[in-house]
Amino acid sequence: MDKQKIINLKLMAISLVVGIVAGLVVGAFRFAISQMQTFWLTLFKAAHANLWLLGVIILGFIIIGLITGYLVKQEPHAGGSGIPEVELQLQGKLHLNWWAILWRKFLGGVLAIGSGLFLGREGPSIQLGAAIGQGFGSKTSQTNRRVLIAAGAASGLSAAFGAPLGGTMFVLEEVFHNFSPRVWLNSLTGALSANFLVSNLFGQKPVLAIPYNHPFDVHLYGHLIVLGIILGLVARFYQWGLLNGKKIYDKLTFIPRFMHGLIPLFLLIPIAFIMPQIIGGGNELILSWHSINAIKLLSIIFIVRIIFSIISYDSGLPGGIFLPILTMGAILGELYGLIMVRLGMLPEGLVVNLVIFSMAGLFSGIVRSPFTAILLITEMVGSLLHLMPLAVLALVAYLVNDLLGGKPIYESLADRMETASLEVYADNVDELTVTIFEDSKLADKEVKEIKWPEKTLVKLIHRGAHDIIPFGKTKLLAGDLVVLEVDSKCRSKVYDQIKDMQK
Repeated sequence: MDKQKIINLKLMAISLVVGIVAGLVVGAFRFAISQMQTFWLTLFKAAHANLWLLGVIILGFIIIGLITGYLVKQEPHAGGSGIPEVELQLQGKLHLNWWAILWRKFLGGVLAIGSGLFLGREGPSIQLGAAIGQGFGSKTSQTNRRVLIAAGAASGLSAAFGAPLGGTMFVLEEVFHNFSPRVWLNSLTGALSANFLVSNLFGQKPVLAIPYNHPFDVHLYGHLIVLGIILGLVARFYQWGLLNGKKIYDKLTFIPRFMHGLIPLFLLIPIAFIMPQIIGGGNELILSWHSINAIKLLSIIFIVRIIFSIISYDSGLPGGIFLPILTMGAILGELYGLIMVRLGMLPEGLVVNLVIFSMAGLFSGIVRSPFTAILLITEMVGSLLHLMPLAVLALVAYLVNDLLGGKPIYESLADRMETASLEVYADNVDELTVTIFEDSKLADKEVKEIKWPEKTLVKLIHRGAHDIIPFGKTKLLAGDLVVLEVDSKCRSKVYDQIKDMQK
């Protein structure tokens, strides 16, 4: 066995451990959030009979807002979902103190998400996993460290949703942006071990176990086109709102930035008092979709959730948008289905199909990761049936959002983030893996014909199952994975230059 294979096996062993630790941490994170939400829901229900308890709730929310705000003030990158930070880390553009992120994200996430705000646990779970991967890779090379960060991120999402394949695909499709064999192999290893652990803690029942056994016939696919267009439009609005909502917060100069979290917390009180069943990330709301079948009420819930989701996220509190997106998709699917049933254009038994398909559709439109959407919903629901209509809706929503100028939301959030703390390494040699896409300007060109960035060496080409040591006349083909050796201080610059060269 050669030296490189031994190194790869050792890295997989570390990824396995990263997955186990991430499973433990995220499992505890899920449990703590669940207990916290139960506590506040109980208090809100009791407040109907004892109004003085509203004073206790207000005081509790003030304390939560101040604690989480102070944690984010100490470490700004512990706020929000954490996925843009992981994306920038994997690009070599951002360096974070993994321990400072880990405990602040855990505590802040439990307090903020557990309060009932329309925030999800999955983004923080991804960052928690990435921080664990970074911790285990702190004494390895920067290349292996990024592989372990990716493995940790996949493990975090797997543990949050019980979706190892979806977690791995998300890291490859949305976060890492290439299908490097080392990355996907270690990410899958970590994701599987995290899922195994969490399944034994929480049971093997899928997170969104919604039974649906009626086939969605091809002659009804017109509904998927119409619904896909609607979801694409909503996705574009949500992207716009999420990216511009922070501007409104920035105008509130009379309130310190670290106290902005108090705004959604105060707004949550009347919502939770009047409609406690709709608060939180939305997991329970999705599972009880059939209990609300009034079109007017569903419309109100959707409007409240989409607006308050933007308000909650842009406040800077720790929390993600994964689950809120899926919840909004489920509501839109049910709304459309009920309207079509009332018009006599759809059998009532197929409304549940649209609830499930729409979760994937809206996710695909907003995050712009259709493969992740399909795999994630399939795993979360626990059914391999109806993949075709689910994929069709995800594709239509994606295309509509693309025609409207939408961009991947996490990439957009990363672009607007300050990245002053660039990573500095002790040694100055690093690796960068680049995928040659079908329409890339680098495809079908010889290595010597390409004007590579300064301090860049073409080290290796992965082509299918073969590794090619390149020469000047070696031609790059679509689908190749090109390993570049770069100066670590210039890695992020080279990454951007190569990206521009492919367009």
